[in-house]
Amino acid sequence: MVLDYTKEYKKKTPQSAKLFAKSAKLHVNGVSHNIRYYEPYPFVVKSSAGKNLVDADSNKYTDYWMGHWSLILGHGQKNVKDSIKKQIEKSWMYGTVNEQTILLSELISKNVPVAEKIRYVTSGTEATMYAVRLARSVTGKKIIAKIDGGWHGYTSDLLKSVNWPFTESESSGVVNEEKIVSIPYNDLENSLSVLKKHAKDLAGVIIEPVLGGGGCIPADADYLKGIQEFCKKNNSLFILDEIVTGFRFRFGCLYPTMKLDPDIVTLGKIVGGGMAIGVMCGKKEIMEYADTTGKKKSERSYVGGGTFSANPTSMASGFATLSVLKNNKSIHSTINELGDYVRKELTKVFDGKVIVSGKGSLFMTHFVKNGITEITNATQASKCDTRSLHAYHFKMLAHDGIFFLPGKLGAISYAHTKADIKKMIEATNDYL
Repeated sequence: MVLDYTKEYKKKTPQSAKLFAKSAKLHVNGVSHNIRYYEPYPFVVKSSAGKNLVDADSNKYTDYWMGHWSLILGHGQKNVKDSIKKQIEKSWMYGTVNEQTILLSELISKNVPVAEKIRYVTSGTEATMYAVRLARSVTGKKIIAKIDGGWHGYTSDLLKSVNWPFTESESSGVVNEEKIVSIPYNDLENSLSVLKKHAKDLAGVIIEPVLGGGGCIPADADYLKGIQEFCKKNNSLFILDEIVTGFRFRFGCLYPTMKLDPDIVTLGKIVGGGMAIGVMCGKKEIMEYADTTGKKKSERSYVGGGTFSANPTSMASGFATLSVLKNNKSIHSTINELGDYVRKELTKVFDGKVIVSGKGSLFMTHFVKNGITEITNATQASKCDTRSLHAYHFKMLAHDGIFFLPGKLGAISYAHTKADIKKMIEATNDYL
């Protein structure tokens, strides 16, 4: 069946095949992000609108990848598009302080309690990289703890225990891996056991409240509270990576709903409205370490930004996106309900063959094997049948015009409808 779908895919995407052959000659593996490649080749997009991608052969796909989950309003949403056009008329790059940044920061700080001070960068990787550097500066300690399966970008400070088996190094060229320790998700007893061993030199712990790349798995609130309590007693910083979850489930971050009090929160994706962004937010007394004014080198945490940090176009796009979310209170409830519906219906259709994980408008199917009966951590997710997951996603891509990046979680946007979900369920029935 997989071979049949591959033939069908090749037959309908000849122009993508030609273009990707050119891309492969120019770019490493033909792509600019490792996960964007899949066999036999990724289709090449020429346009997008609403819930759809259109490829070079004019095939239309209902998109559940949604720009790495950043496009909560859909592709090319009018308010966001208009704000970008309006800004570009003025210019798209200043390299100086601009009012657009102030407007976006006011929106964020009013709805993210920890955002007493903010620093912008242009990617989530940069935001987490600076967050752990700041933690080391504040505490004077060196070790950072992360979760098995946790993904915080390609920074060398956190590139460890991302993919199974978690005991193997993720990459050559990475140094000081001994300064990163890994703890099991949703397992407080064993996590605390690891943290206690490194308590003396533990600068901080960084956690995603929903483990995205590791299987779309929500964290247990008591687990996060237990880790937070340890950090505060140990004078280590508690860092939440809400790059995926920030403004995804509600207007603001997920952590207040769990009664958490992080020291630093990183944001990205949705707050940029589809433009390049990364955000580090923190309590004033912590973020002040990044203020270089009148400080010796030994006294500062050298947290920069970049040429394109807080550029007015990204700021305008982010402000427009958050403004739409703020002014239409039904958006989050609508897409969260669609997420509940798709998890329920997929569970019913697969009839025990998969476990559907997720929260709100995020969801992922895990084809069970090896005796797995629940998905609460990345180890369990990695022991599932990932080959069948890829085949399932590729079948929908090639045959049904439904796009998931093969093997990855799905994200519902405000442009999707219940009819789209029903179409996915029908395609799943056909696959089975």
